Amino acid sequence: MALMLSRRVGLALGVLLALQAIYTAYYGMFDPGLHRPLAFAACILAAMAVKPLAARLTNPTPMKLALCWTIDIVLLGIIFAAIQRFVSSADAMENMLISYSTADQWLGLLALFACVELTRREFGLGLTVVAGGVLAYILWGESMPGMFRHAGFTLDQIVQGTWYGYAGVFGMPVSVVIELLFIYIVFGMVLEATGAGHALIRIAVRLTGRISGGPAHASIVASTLFGSMSGSVTANVAGTGTFTIPMMKQKGFRPEFAGAVEAAASTAGQFIPPVMGAVAFMLAQLTSTPYLLVCVAALIPAAAYITALVLAVWLEARRTGIGATTPQEMPVLNRRDAVESLMFVIPILTVIGILLMGRSPAMAGFGATISALALGFLNPEIRRNPWRLVEALAKGGVSGARIMIAVGAIGIVVAGMNLTGLGLSFAQTVGSLGAENLFLSLVLTALACLVLGMGMPTLPAYLIIVLVMGPALSSMGAPRIAVHMFVLYYAVLSAITPPVALAAFAAAPIADANPMKIGVVALRLTIVGFIVPFLFVLNPSLLLIQDFEMTDFVIGMLRIVCITWALSAALAGFGLSRLQPLMRGAYILGAALCLARSTGIDAIGFGLVAAIFVLETVRLRAHPTTA
Repeated sequence: MALMLSRRVGLALGVLLALQAIYTAYYGMFDPGLHRPLAFAACILAAMAVKPLAARLTNPTPMKLALCWTIDIVLLGIIFAAIQRFVSSADAMENMLISYSTADQWLGLLALFACVELTRREFGLGLTVVAGGVLAYILWGESMPGMFRHAGFTLDQIVQGTWYGYAGVFGMPVSVVIELLFIYIVFGMVLEATGAGHALIRIAVRLTGRISGGPAHASIVASTLFGSMSGSVTANVAGTGTFTIPMMKQKGFRPEFAGAVEAAASTAGQFIPPVMGAVAFMLAQLTSTPYLLVCVAALIPAAAYITALVLAVWLEARRTGIGATTPQEMPVLNRRDAVESLMFVIPILTVIGILLMGRSPAMAGFGATISALALGFLNPEIRRNPWRLVEALAKGGVSGARIMIAVGAIGIVVAGMNLTGLGLSFAQTVGSLGAENLFLSLVLTALACLVLGMGMPTLPAYLIIVLVMGPALSSMGAPRIAVHMFVLYYAVLSAITPPVALAAFAAAPIADANPMKIGVVALRLTIVGFIVPFLFVLNPSLLLIQDFEMTDFVIGMLRIVCITWALSAALAGFGLSRLQPLMRGAYILGAALCLARSTGIDAIGFGLVAAIFVLETVRLRAHPTTA
């Protein structure tokens, strides 16, 4: 009974949070010193109420339940008391005329530990270890040996830098989430509730049915488009995968392959303009780049990723003899499909139209959300039960609340990096490597992105990486927008990188397959996606908006085409026909040589890939039955 009541309270708060997101998108924040802490407090309460500690027990007893509720009440009391102290001293903080008592200092410190604990509950150990480790380093780093030692800080300095101020928990990331990103989280949930996804899948099956392996290509189309709205790879896998994975298995694809396609396609949604899972707006804010230019910059890399994924699926279908969808299996599109497709198309056009009018991305999100709510009534099920839209608002509010907890933990990390100088030290190390070897510096950054991003949704993953590594990234000598796009790609790809691979674990129960096998296959399908970020950093012309040179662009596109075909064919073991090990190895060698930009070696790679392709063509004409 208590759990049910708590959940209802949390969902009610979720609706209120969604409504405040709609209000803020239109009017803006009413007072940063008040809006930020109050919204943060509401998010904490909503997330804890929907899933309290007692709901996580596997074998509850009265004693355990009482203990869990006591812990939750204590944590809430600490955070609310610390927020109340923050609000009461907001004016004095702006004038830098305040000192905190010992009780205030300990209250702020306990609130920081409470935030780390809530992060553990919502996101597991990944972000928790990072945030908790940085907090521990702030407190006790002065006792560490050698280069890791910092000068040490008083408790007053620590809490002013992390809690009582606008540089830590309540810093810029929390502000951007409230003002800009929350509305798109709500929009994604409303769009999902309208039923637009069902029509989108039917249309995708119809469009791709004539291609070998049709259902898998339909999965790519539907999941990338819907994933762009949802902002969560795992949520999109769970949503669209319920329809697409059984379709692929029924057509003859192996269960692990079907799950991997859905995981890879849902990942691709985070790269697809114009929304890009709401990360595009944060990227535009952090790089001081107009949002529409961010969309333009994302076009070529996204097209390369999708093309490589489609090609990998097509080659697998041909290798295994899986043909196109038969006319009998094709869905017959009707008037209802056309009407329901409007529930997806019109909100997207609304986003683009408002942005082209020169209005803010937040206003575009407001327009898209309102239009999605109104268009939801085109669905007869919504008309029969309008409460589904209220439930969607509640889910959007709770999802935003969970993101806010992660962003609060990221604020601790950023504040700790700035206080201790750890971020500057790391930046100097990576920057010194980058000054002599940009490629090595990018490899280190990619590895850091994969490690830091594992187990987190796209937005927090991108945020923590780019804020922690910001100084290092800016010292690489590459265009700022290119480096931020590089971080975004690897932050997203961490969702399909074993051993964590959250997208693979989300697809596993639907596909009835081993999640690690799904992760390995998804890694193979998206291998080009791991290379593309290096290509657009080394060839900035591929982003179209900075340092554009036509020759550099053409060579960059040729490099993408050669690498995509060579790696896809080699890993599938099938190009124009079945490949022998020697030709597979030659393709891999050619792809590797193509990466050697501005050395002349890449020309050898281009020639080698072209020569093998011509050889395949000649052999196929001589022996057509080998295909």
